[in-house]
Amino acid sequence: MQTSEFGKSKSLWRTLTEGSWHDAFDGLGINLLLTSNPAIQYTVFDQLKLRLLKRNQNEGDKGSSPVALSAFSAFMLGAISKTIATILTYPAIRCKIMIQAAESAEGKDKKARPSKTRKSIPQVALWIMKGEGPLGFFKGLRAQILKTVLSSALLLMIKEKINATTWVLILAVQKSLLLTRASSRRLKGA
Repeated sequence: MQTSEFGKSKSLWRTLTEGSWHDAFDGLGINLLLTSNPAIQYTVFDQLKLRLLKRNQNEGDKGSSPVALSAFSAFMLGAISKTIATILTYPAIRCKIMIQAAESAEGKDKKARPSKTRKSIPQVALWIMKGEGPLGFFKGLRAQILKTVLSSALLLMIKEKINATTWVLILAVQKSLLLTRASSRRLKGA
């Protein structure tokens, strides 16, 4: 559906009736593999955040605990973590793009299309390695980083600010409830 012209894609029902279950779930494996990208991103972000907060705590007051990152720090850590995740998963992203575009193995003739045989990750990886060498797995990486890093960095910055604000609100409500209970007990006892 993603690679066909607007309005010309097959529905799932049509794919199943004209093709097979394999046709309906073609590309599922590579997409499952690519779910590692956000997992890597959030793991790296959390680890960098912990280190930064520990360092800030060691430099600052030993008795206080740092609660949240600054907006700038969250933005920078978000950008760094997304860049790392993208670099690590980009070879799989490139294979997915090659499979979807179904370009010829040599890539010399732009009009040539391979036969309807299914392309697998190992096939595409071999084509890239033979035709472009190891750096071929990273062709287009800059564009991918530009496309994804800004939005991810903004997302994590906003998430951190919302998280910090939510905790402040929860603590304020909790304190208010405790004060209300304490004052009502005093009034009942008086």
